[in-house]
Amino acid sequence: MKHNVYFEGGVQSIGFERNGARASVGVIAPGIYHFGTAAAERMNVVSGALRAKIADGDWQLYPAGTAFEIAANSGFDVEAVGGPAAYLCQFLA
Repeated sequence: MKHNVYFEGGVQSIGFERNGARASVGVIAPGIYHFGTAAAERMNVVSGALRAKIADGDWQLYPAGTAFEIAANSGFDVEAVGGPAAYLCQFLA
């Protein structure tokens, strides 16, 4: 396991690998953050709600129980809405 801290503690995650698949679980504090992606990702919202702007798209709301995908070699902006939000990020092969 690897603990990651981004944006002066505004986003924290624990990365892990299971059965050859990489993933991370974490919490996003209120604020807007930009992430670049090397690999394609699926962001599953576990608790709370996230707004995300993927590449050049529009902002969309993702409440707990929903997910969004980001293409490899691109990026996205994300914002926790109404308080901290928890996520599971799966790295897609």
